[in-house]
Amino acid sequence: PSLRSLSTIIMADQTEKAYQKQPTIFQNKKVVGGVAIKRKDGRFVRNVGLGFKTPREAVDGTYIDKKCPFTGNVSIRGRLLTGVVASMKMKRTIVIRRDYLHYIKKYNRFEKRHKNLSAHMSPCFRDIQLGDTVVVGQCRPLSKTVRFNVLKVQRSAAGKKVFKKF
Repeated sequence: PSLRSLSTIIMADQTEKAYQKQPTIFQNKKVVGGVAIKRKDGRFVRNVGLGFKTPREAVDGTYIDKKCPFTGNVSIRGRLLTGVVASMKMKRTIVIRRDYLHYIKKYNRFEKRHKNLSAHMSPCFRDIQLGDTVVVGQCRPLSKTVRFNVLKVQRSAAGKKVFKKF
């Protein structure tokens, strides 16, 4: 294949108005002494640590996401939380429902309660559906309501409104 066709294979999907690229990757050819230097893989990927594996789609994919914990400029620190996907109506953001039990001393019983949490979902998690269980990690504020990033997805066969205690 020619050099031009090879660069279009590596290049990211350009669907936004601004040119999408990873800031840590130099995209032009480097010439030293009149000889072109071969460049290695043109994709920045990192290991987030804490025992989470980098998804294959993050390594092999062509998406550009500056808020992705695997390919962007976001570090995971602080809390790790688990929840069930409740909504996927936003672009690259999901709503997670976290169910818990609250004790009522007067009646010596528990009541069900829940909290909703917005989390950034990287495009490397493509086959996520409502009702799936996800593990999210805390990061810096990404928007007004988003402070967490999806790190792992566990498939679920149950429905979306099943009560689970975490």
